Order: sequence, then C-alpha cells, then structure tokens
Amino acid sequence: MPQPALTELSSILDFIRWGASHFRAAELSFSHGMSSALDEAAYLVLHTLHLPVDTPELYFASQLTKQEKTKVLDILERRIIERKPAAYLTHEAWFAGLPFYVDERVLVPRSPIAELVEKQFYPWIDENQVNHVLDLCTGSGCIGIACAYAFPHADIELSDISANAIAVAKTNIERHKVQAHVTAVQSDLFAHLTNKRYDLIVSNPPYVDAAEIAEMSTEFQHEPILGLAAGHDGLEIVQRILATARGHLTDHGILIVEVGNSQFALAEAYPTVDFQWLEFERGGDGIFLLTAAQLDEHAKLFKAAAPKPL
Repeated sequence: MPQPALTELSSILDFIRWGASHFRAAELSFSHGMSSALDEAAYLVLHTLHLPVDTPELYFASQLTKQEKTKVLDILERRIIERKPAAYLTHEAWFAGLPFYVDERVLVPRSPIAELVEKQFYPWIDENQVNHVLDLCTGSGCIGIACAYAFPHADIELSDISANAIAVAKTNIERHKVQAHVTAVQSDLFAHLTNKRYDLIVSNPPYVDAAEIAEMSTEFQHEPILGLAAGHDGLEIVQRILATARGHLTDHGILIVEVGNSQFALAEAYPTVDFQWLEFERGGDGIFLLTAAQLDEHAKLFKAAAPKPL
C-alpha cells in the first residue's frame, strides 16, 4: 500500500483519522474488542505513543516527532497488511478494566463475562460464599485473574488443555502479582482437577460450529483453532462440561458457561432444561447459568448426551 509522506500527517488526530479511513477501505474485521475502525485506530496510535487509552482529546492536536510518526505508521500498516487483531500487534488486551498480555497462543479476550465479574456475579451468588473459583478453558487467564480482584480472599484456579495457554496465563498471574491465590493447571477439562469442589465455575470454552469456522474472517484465523472449534454443532466441549461439572461444584455453587451463537443448538439439544440465559447492560448474549441443583436434576440427561473425551 502507498505510504503517505510523513509531512502530510502531523498530529495524533491526523494519524487516527488516516488509520480509520484505511482500515475501512481495507474492510478489516473488528470483532476482537474494538467496535469500529476509529476505535481501533485510536487505540493503536495511543498505545504506540505510550499514552493511556483515556488520553483527553485536547492532546490529539499534539505534533508527532519524525520517529514517532514512523512507529505509528508502521503499526497501522501492519494491521492492514497482516490483518492480525490489534491485540496481537500490541501484545495487550483489556478485560474487566484490567490489562493482559496476549499473543497468538491464546484467544483475544472479549467475553461479556467481564460484566459479571465486575458485579461479583450478583445476584447469582453471595460473595461471602465464594472461597474457591475455577476458570475452565482459561486461555490468557483473564476471567480467573479478574475474579481474583473481585474475590480477593478466594483461591482461584485457571485450567486449560493447552500448554501454550497455560504459559500465557502464568505470565498474566505474574503480571498482576496474584501468585498467592491464583494457580494455573494444564488439564483436559476436569481431568487433573480431581477431588476439588468450587463455589463458582466459569468457562468460556470453544463453542464455534463447523459452518461458522469455515466463514471466519482472516483476523480470526490468527487465533488458535483449539480455542474456537467445537465440532459440527459447537457443543462438543460444553456437553462434556455439563456432564461432569456437578462433581466439582459445592452444593450452593453455580456454573456459568459462554456458548455464543451455539446457544440455539444447545437449547434444541436439551429442550427440558431451563437454562438461565444472562443479560448484559453493555451487550452480549449466549451465556447461561445453572445451579448445582439443576445439574443434579438433569444429571442423567447430561451424562447420556456427552461425547467421549478426545
């Protein structure tokens, strides 16, 4: 793509506008935490200049040095040419108001579950009863580490089948200095979490069906397929969770799972189950809640429908 002469762009606002225009012209996908080309251009420009995302607009007229211009233009052009999500270019993503290290070993955090964490999962569970939390299929560790802030006296475990994901999660545990009560374990769901019970199990597992995988934009193709694909109907992993979660929940515990667009396939597969589909003030859907009692009620159904572990 042709480069503008560095003299043609001078202020922070110039580069944000240039980036947004070219992002739209390139028909980039903005599904990894940013809502628009303008938001993503602003984020990349400010990050490259080591400025906070909430930098007041009065600074946007500031003139960039030649070296700053070169760095900003480089990252904007990389976003267009490589079509990587912005978080993979900056190695930073935000979840529940907290920064996390990310790279291509994990999905870019973007779950509406952040809103639940910020509210300490009220009114679904009493914060004083939350002593043990499991973030199942943790990826970068963002949900579990955010829970460590929400429940500072609880023991938090992060679990993922991917050794690469666990390595990233451990990086974030150290970054947030929560080693005292947050641990990461490589495990195929509950396989290496035997004899442990949790007051809260929260999971954003793979849930994308085969048809949706085939239609994904280039940006999604930079993410690990292990964190996305879940069989022809998107239910392969969640069905295994439903069949085994009760054995790891306390009697007052709750299970919260994100299934995205696969919520319709899930409801069709279990028409007699009264899934509590949660609503979000900031948007988002496809997240259900079940109590320990509900898991007991439908235990035979969940176990009969579960696929065999890989």
